[in-house]
Amino acid sequence: MKYLEGLNDAQKRAVLAKDGPLSVLAGAGSGKTRVLTTRIYHLIREGVLPGEILAVTFTNKAAREMRERVRHMLGLEASSEQRAASSQKGVPFIATFHGLGRELLESYGKAIGIPRYFSVYDRDDSEKAIGAALKALDVDAKELSPRAVLGRISRAKGEGMRAAEFYEKNGRTSFGGRIAAEAWLRYEKTLAQEKALDFDDLIALPVRLLEEHADIRTLAQERWKYIHIDEYQDTNALQGRLANMLAAKHRNLFVVGDIDQTIYTWRGATIENLLEFDKEYPESQTIILARNYRSTKNLVDAANAVIEKNKNRKEKYSTTERGKGEPIVVHMARSAEDEARWIAQKIRELMRNGTLPEDIVILFRTNFQSRALEEGLLHAGVPYKLLGTHFFARKEVKDALAWVRLAMDPSREVDKLRAAAAPSRGLGKITLGKLAAGDRAALRAGELVKVEAFERVIGELSLATDTLVPSEFVKLVIEKSGLRRVLFDEGSAEDRERFENVEELASVAARYDATAGKGGIAAFLAEAALASDQDEIDHPSTRSGQGEEKKGVMLMTVHAAKGLEFSTVFVSGMEEGLFPHQGMGNDTDRDEEEERRLFYVAMTRAKERLYLTLARVRKIYGSDYASEPSSFLADIDGSLLLYDETEGAIIY
Repeated sequence: MKYLEGLNDAQKRAVLAKDGPLSVLAGAGSGKTRVLTTRIYHLIREGVLPGEILAVTFTNKAAREMRERVRHMLGLEASSEQRAASSQKGVPFIATFHGLGRELLESYGKAIGIPRYFSVYDRDDSEKAIGAALKALDVDAKELSPRAVLGRISRAKGEGMRAAEFYEKNGRTSFGGRIAAEAWLRYEKTLAQEKALDFDDLIALPVRLLEEHADIRTLAQERWKYIHIDEYQDTNALQGRLANMLAAKHRNLFVVGDIDQTIYTWRGATIENLLEFDKEYPESQTIILARNYRSTKNLVDAANAVIEKNKNRKEKYSTTERGKGEPIVVHMARSAEDEARWIAQKIRELMRNGTLPEDIVILFRTNFQSRALEEGLLHAGVPYKLLGTHFFARKEVKDALAWVRLAMDPSREVDKLRAAAAPSRGLGKITLGKLAAGDRAALRAGELVKVEAFERVIGELSLATDTLVPSEFVKLVIEKSGLRRVLFDEGSAEDRERFENVEELASVAARYDATAGKGGIAAFLAEAALASDQDEIDHPSTRSGQGEEKKGVMLMTVHAAKGLEFSTVFVSGMEEGLFPHQGMGNDTDRDEEEERRLFYVAMTRAKERLYLTLARVRKIYGSDYASEPSSFLADIDGSLLLYDETEGAIIY
């Protein structure tokens, strides 16, 4: 079979193992995406209907790439129609866990009171709603932050807990527990009023739906007879329950993961889902993909040396047939600013020698490190993109999305408040509050005129949701809302740049143009709500060292880099206390192991070159701190390292 050519023996066994549970332990750069897509293609060749196949990944970007690969193998043209309705057009359902949850709730959620067209709160929306709940409880945000309360609620939802249950368990234990419990109850009311769910609901509610309704559970099990889950080491307990329920009847569960890349336990991920897979499925097979096709031998050997110090793992030693490659360069600068200057100059040198800036990434352990790095790149004239606020979280994009959601459901008060101010039309919270309370008679004549004009626009857009395809509808929103007028026609140069992001929204919506009306618009809104930071890579940058330059060196946290690869990787801040980072929790052994896994992820992003940099003195919270080199550096054989002494580097 031609499609098996080029696969190694372990990869072929994974592809050809058709029935029954299977766990694939896939090391970094081992070609797991190729294995997943080839296996899906093989199942279809073997007579499995595409609609009976499910594949779950962890980012929208990964899901899109997997869909495109499968389409290509099946000989399907990657048209917008196929993008919009993949499962109906001969391609399996491929999505993130949140996308899967949304599909289950849209298809069957009526059984637990979920409306067909619900909206999804992103983290910013949720924090604002929690903030409003805390304010109503007369709690100062400085005393108990909305983010902290949301985090506590999110962890509880990840364990399958409901608001009332949380209140019973925590409402009397402490001040923080009581406030979090009461805020959660208010938050649930807000979500219900807005016909909205949050990210955690997209997992918790489908689990509840399948557990409480055996008939729907059977429908879902018959719908997807072959289930594939990527990055299984990063699933939480609830996601594991969802996967096991879907696979319970046919037991064709194919999971791929790498325990050595488990870096999200702080989000609730549990390494046990992968570690104990063979206990859950005693009849399962385990296949190890150990050959690294990405990195040079020096890089693979160094990564092996680091990760083998961990105890809580399954034995897996990566190999490669690539050449030895360049040594890993270690540079210790005098300060964070010197570190940034050295990195920038080294990047300029690489670019002069032919390396493209977009093939280079600078990784950092914590966000505060980015400031000095950005300044160093700007000063050196190196183009860059900072991965941070993702495309769908930008103000102008969220303004446009509020109009889209409001047109879909004019009763949404949160979107009404935002849309009324984007652009401003003289409608304040008090005026809108009177409307929300049904007190229209209390409006003054001038207020009533403005309200009626606002409502006319909403009404026109609402009618258009029945007939227009998503991209044309977004264009209509841009015109009718006044966003084009204030950002482009009357706006400054900066406003016009922001308008480009609004225009880009129509391009994103075009992916769903095969489905006209509310169905297509709802699918587009779902992508916007479920976008992750990695999706930002596919959109224009908001911050670049060269003005209009759209491509450049990437800056991001190590966590954000998971799943990506670059020819050249710089890992900055290799200092004890910074990386490994202190204060990650109470379980010291587990924290140290997770930090080691995080460093392993950073190292294995590199294909050709790896630079590890650190500062002798780093300013943190306004004070200078003398640093010691990271203990991780001592784990690497000295023969694999080259200590750079240029520009005042300090060698130890």
